[in-house]
Amino acid sequence: MPAKRILVLGATGGTGREVVDQALKLGYDVTAVARHPGRMGRTHERLRLVTADATQAADGLPDAVRGQDAVISALGQGLRLRSEDLITRSTPRILEAMERERVSRLIVTSAYGVGDTWQDVPPLPRLLIRVFLRDLYADKARAERTLRQSPLDWTLVYPTALTNGPCTGRYRVGERLALGGLPRISRADLAAFLLAQIDDRTYIRKGVLISA
Repeated sequence: MPAKRILVLGATGGTGREVVDQALKLGYDVTAVARHPGRMGRTHERLRLVTADATQAADGLPDAVRGQDAVISALGQGLRLRSEDLITRSTPRILEAMERERVSRLIVTSAYGVGDTWQDVPPLPRLLIRVFLRDLYADKARAERTLRQSPLDWTLVYPTALTNGPCTGRYRVGERLALGGLPRISRADLAAFLLAQIDDRTYIRKGVLISA
């Protein structure tokens, strides 16, 4: 039976909002978790807002995870260039809550250039990452090492540079992609792909790149 109940972490960010909106349109029951869920700015009969800090073990996260079919993490620092170790600190808490509540499917939004994907990054974005995004990427890389040791059915999704363009349904995915210049993908297309992974087992315990 297809999953119907999902938890979205980082629900008030750009990607998280897209995931929530598209999930509701697809008929999912959505639990949106954020430190300030009032910033969602929307209500729906199938949307439950939960105030929780994913970096805190006893801050409501296990209760939010309970009864879910899948968890999608869109956690991030938005436009800030300092990670504050957000992903490193939250990943163990998320894994603990899911294992405790016996929820196995986890889809995590990472970034193109993290981990093994660094080998395929073109020269210009490679320079931008080194100069401006080093701390954010180091945080994601540390968290990824923790995630890869988990027995959960996780998938790491590595989007290229995110835009606020429309959902086109036209994008490329793969464990490796030949990309040049400044590759991009809309948040809307990324959200559609994240949701598609809930019942798709192609990339279980694997990383997958996505780009227009």
